[in-house]
Amino acid sequence: MESKDITLLKKALLRQKKARQQAEKILEEKSKELYDTSLHLKETNKILENLLEEKNSELDNVFVNIVDPYIVMDLRGKMIKMNTAAEEFLGYTIEDNIMLTDLVHPDYKQYSINSFSALYTTGLIKRYRPRIFTKNKGLRYVEINGSIVKDKTGKPIAAQGVLRDITYEFEMKSLLDLQRQRLDIIVENSPLGILLTVKGDLIKSNRTIEQMLGYSEDELMALHVQDFISIESLKESQVLREKMYEGNMDNFSINKKYLRKDGSVFSAKTTVNAVKNSKGVLEYEVALIEDITHELELEEEKIQLVKDLESSNKGLQEYAHIVSHDLKSPLRSISALTTWMYEDYKDKLDDNGVYNLKMMQEKVESMDKLIDGILKYSTIKSDNLDNSIVDVNEVVKEITDIIYIPDHVRVVIVRKLPTIYADRTKIHQLIQNFLSNAVVHIEQKRGLVEVDCIERPKFWEFSIKDNGVGIPKEYHEKIFKIFQSIGNKERSTGIGLSIVKKIIDLYEGKVWLKSEIGKGTTFFFTLKKQK
Repeated sequence: MESKDITLLKKALLRQKKARQQAEKILEEKSKELYDTSLHLKETNKILENLLEEKNSELDNVFVNIVDPYIVMDLRGKMIKMNTAAEEFLGYTIEDNIMLTDLVHPDYKQYSINSFSALYTTGLIKRYRPRIFTKNKGLRYVEINGSIVKDKTGKPIAAQGVLRDITYEFEMKSLLDLQRQRLDIIVENSPLGILLTVKGDLIKSNRTIEQMLGYSEDELMALHVQDFISIESLKESQVLREKMYEGNMDNFSINKKYLRKDGSVFSAKTTVNAVKNSKGVLEYEVALIEDITHELELEEEKIQLVKDLESSNKGLQEYAHIVSHDLKSPLRSISALTTWMYEDYKDKLDDNGVYNLKMMQEKVESMDKLIDGILKYSTIKSDNLDNSIVDVNEVVKEITDIIYIPDHVRVVIVRKLPTIYADRTKIHQLIQNFLSNAVVHIEQKRGLVEVDCIERPKFWEFSIKDNGVGIPKEYHEKIFKIFQSIGNKERSTGIGLSIVKKIIDLYEGKVWLKSEIGKGTTFFFTLKKQK
């Protein structure tokens, strides 16, 4: 029994010894592995320290010469070096332990991941444009151009880059894009047809010109300018376009005839503008096209109406002269006969007979004045004006010397009247009609007619005031129409004030009056200043 126990104990000791030897062997191997790892780490750290020292020296030199924000980050994105410009722009320092990726706006995360992946793959990053958060300036748009930093063995150890603030540029681009969108809307909805061309080749068109011509956009873009413009219009515009390409003009305007898809023709005012590049070289032309077919038709109608009117006026004037001659001939005979009868039979006729002869003579004179008035009225027109320097003071003096002015009436010039540029005969007719009308309608013991004028910026404003009987309000407009007069006391032809109105119209003026029954009337009229 004892021998058996000793044998078991020996076997156990032997197994224990083998286990200890195996454990010591494993421990020795692990110790050696740890020692080798330690040596490797020390060697690696030494290499990195030397490399970083070398790179830091290089970067310090770079930092001195770079005025833009400049950063260096490790391969995880942590910034390990920044120059002063970068600190000022970002608002952070190295001590803040900032990760560049933490500054990127969430909307640009995936874009940033793709960009950094390209950086690690190619070694370069160009025009990386994220939106980032800065500490002091808020959200900014930046452009980063950078590269991988490698050690002497070519192993990537960091990344470096230059930042540029492009916020203003981005905002301007966004503004330009918005304005371009608005411009496209305006162009597309413009009432004018718009074509963008290069030497006759179509580049762009708007909806209006497509509708004018009857083509779809695709159909129109397949054409050349010469396909829908008449040959005559092409020849005429070609000369102008050559001058524009030679730099002798920047734009021109011309009326062209355009051919629609259905074969019909329309006329359009076409304004062509040259669009040049920064070097002044013409790159393309913008044509603005306005359909003026209706306007031209109206213009032709207007021209024809003017011709018809001129022909009619000429006929009326000739007719007025013929009628004047034909009517005055018998009137002269009647006037002569009444004069002879009066001279031969005044002693044999009673008072009633003599009165009737005088009335006949007066009626003949009245008829003669009426015919003269009609002739004058029919011959007043703008194309026979003989404008010259006219002293209105002299005109008033001449008129007061030749017309009948009752003894109890005075004609007074309130202030010196102007010297104007006008037809002297017409001005004489104008003022004579006013004065003749004024002096014969005064029943006051002391009659007064006052002539005055005020200078306005663009016209002369005359006034002729009397203290006569006045004119009822219902006649204020009527009296300026031909053959209209007030009452039957005076022998009025009803033409005088209509002549006045026609002359004033020639000088683009106005005529009006203010009147009070029993107190008098003031006529006002304006004459546009002539150059």
